[in-house]
Amino acid sequence: MEEQLNTIKMRLEQAMAEYAKEDICLAFSGGVDSSLLLKAASDAAKKTGKKVYAVTFDSRLHPSCDLEIAARVAKELGGIHKVVSVDELEQEEIRFNPVNRCYLCKKKLFQTLKDFAKEMGISCVMDGTNEDDLHVYRPGIQALKELGIVSLLAQLHITKAQVKELAAEYGISVASRPSAPCMATRLPYNTEIDYDILDRIGQGEEFLRTLIKGNVRLRLHKDIVRIEVDLDAMGELVKNRDRIISFLKELGFSYITMDLEGFRSGSMDIGIEPIP
Repeated sequence: MEEQLNTIKMRLEQAMAEYAKEDICLAFSGGVDSSLLLKAASDAAKKTGKKVYAVTFDSRLHPSCDLEIAARVAKELGGIHKVVSVDELEQEEIRFNPVNRCYLCKKKLFQTLKDFAKEMGISCVMDGTNEDDLHVYRPGIQALKELGIVSLLAQLHITKAQVKELAAEYGISVASRPSAPCMATRLPYNTEIDYDILDRIGQGEEFLRTLIKGNVRLRLHKDIVRIEVDLDAMGELVKNRDRIISFLKELGFSYITMDLEGFRSGSMDIGIEPIP
């Protein structure tokens, strides 16, 4: 196992060394995938004398903690941290959360990132898509391909588990940080995205994380909020039921349920086949 990890690490470093012969612009959320890339890119750029820009989107469709965490991790790893503000809901198509919302959002976000890179004279734009992302419903990946974004982890067939192992090996502080995807994933498709509702869902998830470790999601179905946590955290969820019910009802949620299947990424993607 250790030998395999060392091989993967060497492949990543060798590939990044080639890209670091020029400046790099990296879409940087402060999550484990983009942090691993930033570590590899920063180390490689120290040898070539090039720059690595770690660009975080300031977007209300992403958890508010992302900006703070991203700024801290970029400082730890050595990237030049930049923040680009975007409002996805300016695009009417996105506002009603269609099945291809992820494609539309990624197209808007990464076109903005490419425009920033062009201003800085950078041709190499990267993102943290990994091998596992290629095997589930991720319509945004098509937008990345159309825009010529470099998804190095996916190109090297590095899985999420391997990303976490490598991040721990490098001593990256967010190696075990749970993923924090777009807040629109908390709503069913073809439901109008409302910032007020997303803010309340975000507050609810933030409260739950003070009580429960690991992954936490609140999925909204009209007046029912469905709580997803990791299977081994269900006991803590039940143990704290009174506090959780009280807090979520104060936020305006009428019916509160625990999902017995537990947390799973993309649980709103019922009946949707992965992109081949």
